[in-house]
Amino acid sequence: MLVGASAAHAQTGGVPGGTEPAPEPSPQTSGSWTVYKKATWYGPGFWGKKTACGTVLQPTVIGVAHRKLPCGTQVTFTHNGVSVPAAVIDRGPYRKGYAWDLTKKAAKRLGFLAVGSGRIQATVTPPSY
Repeated sequence: MLVGASAAHAQTGGVPGGTEPAPEPSPQTSGSWTVYKKATWYGPGFWGKKTACGTVLQPTVIGVAHRKLPCGTQVTFTHNGVSVPAAVIDRGPYRKGYAWDLTKKAAKRLGFLAVGSGRIQATVTPPSY
């Protein structure tokens, strides 16, 4: 369930003011990287259900869904000067042009809840094995 997603879903990426998409390193890349990609949030329709990474989604869970990053990957999201760390706990989003699907609690902490969807800064720190 995507909340607040607009009808126009053009692929966006890159850095603010830039036109080239920022590269998204493979999950095996060491070190952190920052990308600016479209995000949305989800939650209420999935509360009480297990995520792809085994977490039971509840209203208090701060996490994010991503299609390819390994479960447990730490991502720090920044929106309007507010930063929130979240771990990858699920797969998604499945809507073209979106890279992140924040849990409702993560979106609320960021002040992103009312926005619903849009471009957001994400700093990814891959897990160390």
